[in-house]
Amino acid sequence: MSPEELKKLEKTVKKNKRLAGEKAMELHDLVEDKLPAGYLDLMAVAEETFEACKAWDDANKALQAAQAETA
Repeated sequence: MSPEELKKLEKTVKKNKRLAGEKAMELHDLVEDKLPAGYLDLMAVAEETFEACKAWDDANKALQAAQAETA
């Protein structure tokens, strides 16, 4: 894998980690500030948080595999 491709993967990992963190904060805020009244939003926010974390994990695993190949 070329250095440019590795940098692109690294950028994707960082972006996905930021997005996952934002969703985690949104979930935290929901739990802390809006429950029990906001319980109807819980499943949607939890699913979005899960998907964001999974996207980060997938990108991170791809980056680790690519780094192992080039090492």
